[in-house]
Amino acid sequence: MLYTLAGGGTLCGVASLVLLIVSTATDFWMHYRYSGSSANQGLWRFCINRKCHAHTITVAFWDATRAFMLLSILSCFTGVVLGLSTFANGTSRRVRSAGIALTVSAFLALLAVAIYTGVTVNFFGKKYLDWRFSWSYILAWVAIILAFAAGKFSLTIECALAVGKVISAKKKKKKKKGVGFPKIHL
Repeated sequence: MLYTLAGGGTLCGVASLVLLIVSTATDFWMHYRYSGSSANQGLWRFCINRKCHAHTITVAFWDATRAFMLLSILSCFTGVVLGLSTFANGTSRRVRSAGIALTVSAFLALLAVAIYTGVTVNFFGKKYLDWRFSWSYILAWVAIILAFAAGKFSLTIECALAVGKVISAKKKKKKKKGVGFPKIHL
């Protein structure tokens, strides 16, 4: 069962890492109409009629979203590496660290998406009438769910390893005491 949880956690972590990278790198967080033309934007640039340009204005929410997404990718990568290393050496400390790193990754990505959502709805939602969130934004949400699942799997494994150590310690203690019929002294 532990290898199933470890495999599931690692698979969710790797999938989350890939989705976080794709979501952060692509230009389809928001799709809108600009002067009758189709336009979309990402964290790094915007595109109008398939001609892409770097963001010309520096807005703090883009910087914050980028920073939190990049930190989320780094944390997710750390969690995946630690999770993969537990297959070779299944220590409780590495499993716990992997679970914590993956959960932190999910929280950082959640913070990034929350900032982007709040500003987009309040600022761009009023500026552009015909707009919607696009597939890069949706991938970020899927990555958050997968990172939370990977963290939960890893932390569940850590709890199971800790319980297993307690049970094996109790069994060893029983063997030392001696189980069976009491000795009769005459």
